[in-house]
Amino acid sequence: MLADTAPSRVRFRQITDADIGPVAHLLAQGFRRSTPRNWVDIFARLAQHRTPQGFAKYGYLMLNDETPVGAIIVVSSLLPSSPGTAAMRCNLSSWYVSPGFRAFAPLFISRILRNKDVTYVNVSPAPHTLPILRVQGFTPYSEGQFLSIASPFGRDRCCKVVGWGAACEDYVEDREQELLLAHVQFGCACVMCVSGERVYPFVFRPRMLQGYLPSAQLIYCRHREEYARFARPLGRFWARRRRPIIMVDANAPIPGLAGIYIKGLLPKYYKGPVRPGLGDLAYTETALFGI
Repeated sequence: MLADTAPSRVRFRQITDADIGPVAHLLAQGFRRSTPRNWVDIFARLAQHRTPQGFAKYGYLMLNDETPVGAIIVVSSLLPSSPGTAAMRCNLSSWYVSPGFRAFAPLFISRILRNKDVTYVNVSPAPHTLPILRVQGFTPYSEGQFLSIASPFGRDRCCKVVGWGAACEDYVEDREQELLLAHVQFGCACVMCVSGERVYPFVFRPRMLQGYLPSAQLIYCRHREEYARFARPLGRFWARRRRPIIMVDANAPIPGLAGIYIKGLLPKYYKGPVRPGLGDLAYTETALFGI
């Protein structure tokens, strides 16, 4: 639980529904290319997300008296771990502190990071925040992106690729089924590779790489080895939908796949007991908001 007091007249607490308007205007000041309407839409998406009990629904707020001077969005989720188990993960997203109160920023963040049973991730760190992340104990787990290049031509003999449907529900556990359905509601695409008697689920987020290249970001798969196994049919699936580039978190080129590895593109950091898998962005800002 985040402590609610700090030195001077600054205090911290969770963001509530009543705070959304003022916080939206505060974040629009910090993120110049955004508008308050953009942030209201993000909070509306968070309102639909099933936040585990005891965790902040939207994130945390820094107040000077009753005036918002800092905010951080946090997306908290229970994720499938090993069969029948789940792990808690919190994505720290879109945080901003007004210039006159930045001396309180390290204290603000440190009070959020107290739960040692939670894995915290930052999947879109701004370059100027990296020194703070390192001081707070964050470690890089993905140092770049592998851009898998696909062609729409060819046949998929090893499997068939289909969209999510009721016929696939019997092949996934309840918690994974909940994850897949939730991400479809977030605007992601759930794609199933059917090989023999087994079904392998994948979640992608359509996006524009560098703002102009149509692509699909890998959001979830059980193991990245499964993506490597089915990369060609998955690539053809997306190429036929005019998205010939699939973006995958990586620390090196993926052996046997056509594409390029770009170190330093969209690095990701974590702190906590469970190192996120490469290609696992479930319930992060990338999945929910397309950031």
